[in-house]
Amino acid sequence: MKSRGSVAFGFLALIFIGAILLASPWARTQGGWGGWQAALFTSFSAVCVTGLTIVEIAAEYTRAGQIVIITLVEIGCLGLMTCGTFLLVAIGRRLSLSREFSLMNAYGVEQIQGLRGLICWVVGSMLTVELVWAAIMYPRFAAMDPGNAAYLSLFYSVMGFCNAGFGILPGSLAPFANDHAMLLVLAAETILGGIGFLVIYNLCTFKFLRRKTGGAGRLSLHTKVVLRVSLFLLAFAFLAFLVLEWNGVLKDFPFWNKFSVAFYQAVTPRTCGFCVTPTESLKPVTRLMYETLMMIGGAPGSAAAGIKVTTFAVLVYTIKAMCSGESETVISRRLVPNEIVRESFVIAVALLTILVMVTAALFVTEAESGIALDALFFEAVSAITTTGLSVADTTARLSASGKMVIMAAMFAGRLGALSVVMLIGDRESKRHVRFPTEELVVG
Repeated sequence: MKSRGSVAFGFLALIFIGAILLASPWARTQGGWGGWQAALFTSFSAVCVTGLTIVEIAAEYTRAGQIVIITLVEIGCLGLMTCGTFLLVAIGRRLSLSREFSLMNAYGVEQIQGLRGLICWVVGSMLTVELVWAAIMYPRFAAMDPGNAAYLSLFYSVMGFCNAGFGILPGSLAPFANDHAMLLVLAAETILGGIGFLVIYNLCTFKFLRRKTGGAGRLSLHTKVVLRVSLFLLAFAFLAFLVLEWNGVLKDFPFWNKFSVAFYQAVTPRTCGFCVTPTESLKPVTRLMYETLMMIGGAPGSAAAGIKVTTFAVLVYTIKAMCSGESETVISRRLVPNEIVRESFVIAVALLTILVMVTAALFVTEAESGIALDALFFEAVSAITTTGLSVADTTARLSASGKMVIMAAMFAGRLGALSVVMLIGDRESKRHVRFPTEELVVG
């Protein structure tokens, strides 16, 4: 409980510090202290790596204010990755020998070089990816705005990897709708940020072991499941978007542009709040598909939220096993422990419960706002899963109470995954009393 509380208070402290900085005169284009509601909401959204805003970032905040937002996103993303991946370090504990062997088996590596080295590796890899992608995007921004090309490329590179949907260009990514290369580059970076550190680390270590020792190395079950499920969801979303929106939002795009736009629109709903086509222009069935993808989210140890692709995989394989009359969940010829199966169902039910509560709260607070109920539901899903997509200007139109509900939803959605992970660790509590078994009718 103390560890969970310390993480929560740490995030809240960072949020309030960010809000004070964003409300300061040097961060606001209008000068003077003010804009507290916008500053608090933006700080919540940045630290929770969401991207929902109630103001135009470029119009409301100076370059200094935008740098504050970038810093908050980086710290929020990095904090989540290190907390999710190196939980024991985050709560100030050392690894025992047995835990080291467990981690070696989970990562598929031969040895652990030390947690300090691993943390340095994740920080270094994160910064390296962002700098490389910024350099790749620089020529495109140089052609658009030579004076601000370096800053724009770095800004969008950070937001892409951290899966945050903040933008300082009008229309999100609409200016790049006809730029195949730019969309593919941003999509690739978003996918990297969404698969998580564990997968990136395992892939790099796997190749490293093959080259140095001649050993085969080993891809962990976690890596295999994340890559397979992510690829399946990406392919499904891509094909579904093409079919559903071919004569919809894709109607006016040239033939080949339809495919690049559809591919990026298939990537963004699970992790990032950028969009090429306006969400309000999508068909209702496409928005339903978006909501489903947002609920699934990305991988553990990544910037994405949702129930996570591994949890989704466990649920699917458990249902498959039950339908086949099998009593155990098996994935890739590996038995999934019953504890993991139970935790997966708890995570899914908990997130759905939070979604119902947030949606109900928005229905009450926005009863007189005139905002459509489906737009409010979409907003609730986006906030809880920290995706950052919104239908038109729904976020800005929310009442003060509605904005508070969304801030709480973003915080709960971002902290929820960590809280569940922190419940696992060493909280083993076995009953010493066995109760009699009795059948219960369900279904």
